[in-house]
Amino acid sequence: MARNNAGRLGARIDFRQGDWFAPVAGERFDLIVSNPPYVAEVDPHLERDGLPFEPRMALTDGAAGGDGLACIRHIVANAPAHLKPGGWLLFEHGYDQGAASRNLLTTAGFKSAFTTRPGRHRPCLRRPTVIWR
Repeated sequence: MARNNAGRLGARIDFRQGDWFAPVAGERFDLIVSNPPYVAEVDPHLERDGLPFEPRMALTDGAAGGDGLACIRHIVANAPAHLKPGGWLLFEHGYDQGAASRNLLTTAGFKSAFTTRPGRHRPCLRRPTVIWR
């Protein structure tokens, strides 16, 4: 679907498929953006708001009894090896995961971590955590 959309829009994109950072081993970027699975397996929202029709693996990290942060933990732990100095990491997290996400980033040595909310002049992401190295 993504390739079809890129072709339809005339976008030049280098698509890679693999396990997290594996397809970009040894590469560094100014910006890493992710919308990982972050919904806790027991979150009641999974059964309403249209979510029952979404593939479960797109929504939750699948960790039984987990907090939904397993994928975010992986991203935070591995992003520094792929960020250029001054690079940014942006990722979406759950409505109640802001503090935990910021703590993960701070513990990993990121210089600043903050959570934004969508608004009139902000990106249309639910609650991204924005940090820079």
